[in-house]
Amino acid sequence: MVEGIGAASGIAMGKAFVIPTWEWDFPEKLIDVKDLAFEFERLYDGIRSSKTEIECIKQEFVTVLGDDKTSIFDAHLAILEDPIFMNEVQGIMQRQYKAAEVAVKEAIEKFVNMFDLLDDPYMKERALDIKDVGNRLLKHLLGALEEAIPPKEQPYIVVAKELSPSEMVHLDTNHALGMVTMLGGQTSHVSIMARAMGIPYVLGLEGKLPTPIQNGDFLIIDGDEGHVFINPSEELIALYKARKAVWLKMRDKLQVLAHIPTRTEDGIEIQLAANISTVKELDQVMKNGASGVGLFRTEFIYMDRDSLPLEEEQFRVYKQVAEKLHGKRVVIRTLDIGGDKSLDYFALPDEDNPALGYRAIRISLDRTDLFKTQLRAILRASYFGNIQLLYPMISSVEELDRANHVLQIAKQELRDEQILFNEQIEVGIMIEVPAAVVIADLLAPKVNFFSIGTNDLVQYVLAVDRMNETVAHLYDPFHPAVLRMLKSTVEAAKAANIHVSVCGEMAGDIRALPIWLGLEIKELSMSVQSILKVKNSLLQSHFNESSAIWKELLCCTSSTAVLKILSKYLHQDVLAQ
Repeated sequence: MVEGIGAASGIAMGKAFVIPTWEWDFPEKLIDVKDLAFEFERLYDGIRSSKTEIECIKQEFVTVLGDDKTSIFDAHLAILEDPIFMNEVQGIMQRQYKAAEVAVKEAIEKFVNMFDLLDDPYMKERALDIKDVGNRLLKHLLGALEEAIPPKEQPYIVVAKELSPSEMVHLDTNHALGMVTMLGGQTSHVSIMARAMGIPYVLGLEGKLPTPIQNGDFLIIDGDEGHVFINPSEELIALYKARKAVWLKMRDKLQVLAHIPTRTEDGIEIQLAANISTVKELDQVMKNGASGVGLFRTEFIYMDRDSLPLEEEQFRVYKQVAEKLHGKRVVIRTLDIGGDKSLDYFALPDEDNPALGYRAIRISLDRTDLFKTQLRAILRASYFGNIQLLYPMISSVEELDRANHVLQIAKQELRDEQILFNEQIEVGIMIEVPAAVVIADLLAPKVNFFSIGTNDLVQYVLAVDRMNETVAHLYDPFHPAVLRMLKSTVEAAKAANIHVSVCGEMAGDIRALPIWLGLEIKELSMSVQSILKVKNSLLQSHFNESSAIWKELLCCTSSTAVLKILSKYLHQDVLAQ
C-alpha cells in the first residue's frame, strides 16, 4: 500500500493507464568530431521516424475529422522539413559538437521563446507546433517508449506525474474510473474538478513508490483515505469491492434528499447551489436538487480548444446554461486564468509566484478586448434566464470601477445594435483577496452581492501557496485569522444590505456548516457531489443552536480549538428514509 493524499472521495478499481511525461532532462552530451557524421545520421533517422509517425496519425484521424481538421499534421510535417529550424539544429551540432538530442532541445527552446514574445497569435500557435514536433523528435532520438493510448473499450485509472485543468477537460469520464498523480494539491483546480465530476482521486505519490506504476497494473485507489494499492491480492480486492458497495449504498440513500426543501430543523432555509466548469455537469446539478449555479467557471470554455472563443460561441454556452436551469440563478464568473490555470494559445509570463501575478481580473483589465467580448456574450445570454455577473480577484475600488466601465461600454454597444439583454443584471465580486475584506465596506455599496472564494482567501491570508507541496500542510481554512476575515466580510455586506454567498471548497465542508449558520449565510455553492452530503447535515442542524457559536469561535487561538467547538454542532448521520 502506498499512502498519498485523498483529493476526491470514492473507491476505484481497474487497470492503470499511464500518461507519459515528456520532460527531457539529460546531460549536455558532447561528441567527438569523428562521430559527427554518425550523429547526423541519428538526426535524419529521427526525422524520418517522426514523419512516418505523423503521417500514420493523420491517416487515423482523417476519416473521422476530415481533411480540414487534420491540416495541423501537415504543419507539423512542414516543421520537420523547415530549413530554418533544421539549419539551427545542424549548426549547433557542427559548431559546438553537441549530440543530436541536445541540439534539438536547444533549437526548440530558442524558437519557442522567440515566438512566445511576439503578440501575433499565429506565431504563438507556431511555437506550440514546434514544441510538439520537437518533443516527438526527441522521443525518437532518446529511444523513448511510444505514446500510451488509452483503451477504447475497457475503463481505466489515469496515472500521471501531474494533470492540468485543460487535460482534465479532455478526460473521457465514461472510461476514467479514477486518477492518481505524483504531484498536485487538494485545493488545486484539478482536485476541484475531480470532485465535481465524481472521479476518485489520490495525489502526492512522488517519491513514495518503490517502482513506477506501469500500464496495465491493477490498482485500487481510495480517494477518502488517500491509499493506493498496486496489483493487490484477491482478498484485498474483495474487501474493497465490499467497501465500494457500502459507499454506493450510502450515496443512493442520500439521493432521496435531492428534492426536499433545504431547511434546518428549526425552519431556516439555505440555498445549496453548484459550482460548475462545463455544461455537461448540469444534469447532475438538476439530479442533486441544487438551487442553481452559484459559480460558473468560464475559463474552461477557453481551455478545450486551440484559440480564443468568439462572442457567439460563448453566448450559446451561457444561454444553454440559463435555459436549462429554468429560471434558477446562475452566477457567471468572468475569465479567471493564471496560477494553475493556463491556456496553450495564450502566453502568460513566467513568474516566480503566479498566484500573486498576472491573473484573473488583472488580465481582463489589461486585455479589455477579450473582457468586452465575454461581457457582451454574458449580457446577451442574460435575456434568456436568471444570470448574474461575477468579477474575480477584485482588490480595489479602482479595479471594480474599471471593470464596470467596460461593462457599461458593452451594454451601450448592445443597445446601439438593438440586441436585448437584462438591463438590471446583478453584478458581484469575489472576496478572495485580503485587501477586499479590509475595504469590503467601500466595495459593498458598488455591487449587488459578494461571493466569498475561500480557496484563494485562505492561501492569501495565511501566505501559503496551495500548490506548493512543501507548505501545503499550512493551508488551514479553520485558522482563526480566516474566520475573522469571513466575519468581517459578512458584516460589511449586511451593513450595505447586499447578498453574500460562499463558493469555495469550504462551502462543501460539513464541518464549516455551523460557521455559515452563525453568520446567517443563506447561500452556499459547492461541488455538485457535495450538495447532498451538506444537505443531509443541514437538515439535522438548528439555526438557533449555531447563532451563538461566534462567541466561542472568536476566543479560539488555533484551528484545533475551532474544530473542537464545531464538532459539537456537527450532524452527519444519513437520515433513515
